[in-house]
Amino acid sequence: MSYNAAMIPRQNPLDDAYAGKSAETRHLKPGELSTGTTIMAISFSSGVVLCADSRVSTGSYVANRASDKISQLHDHIWCCRSGSAADTQALTDYVRHYLAQLAVETGRPPEVKVAAHLMRRLCYENKDHLMAGVIVGGWDPVSGGSVYNIPLGGACISMPFAIGGSGSTYIYGLVDSEFKENMTRDEALALCKKAVSHAMARDGSSGGIIRTCVVTEEGNVKGYISGNTLPYGPAGW
Repeated sequence: MSYNAAMIPRQNPLDDAYAGKSAETRHLKPGELSTGTTIMAISFSSGVVLCADSRVSTGSYVANRASDKISQLHDHIWCCRSGSAADTQALTDYVRHYLAQLAVETGRPPEVKVAAHLMRRLCYENKDHLMAGVIVGGWDPVSGGSVYNIPLGGACISMPFAIGGSGSTYIYGLVDSEFKENMTRDEALALCKKAVSHAMARDGSSGGIIRTCVVTEEGNVKGYISGNTLPYGPAGW
């Protein structure tokens, strides 16, 4: 019987690396942990609604089930954070500091687009060292309510609505079908709550409670929906 090396089954070197990993975590480097979240913002006629879940995950371990992913950058400017909690907290601290200095120097409140481009520059120039996806939203006297999406890599896109995080892939179709131009405050808030609760029901890295923030010229109104009163999910089925 002749010897044929092709007859010996060869093991794929990636098999060991992929052992026990799902399709969502196979891209991670050894020792790197997956993170996840769901964030969303919608601009309406007189302001912006920002919305986020509250779960902070470290791989399959939930490190914090009631975190606040909506951070204030200035009086009427807020951002939703996704990715590494440490990276996004550092970024918001920097942008908050720069905006406070700008407001003192100019004597007027900063515009939302200025905050977004500050965030974009920090994310882009440090993209090799950061894992941060941010949605900046708020109200200013020049543009009214506006939303800017800053995904991984440091792009900056002005959008009527923005969604981000691992849970966003489950709700793109829902939001595309439900969103309409010139929504009222209540309509935008209801859509945010509905979409984020759907994402929390399907995405294992999103969960906890829903936190909201409505930003208008009159001020900021924060709210939350507890896990047992979500508009969609096990409690609502």
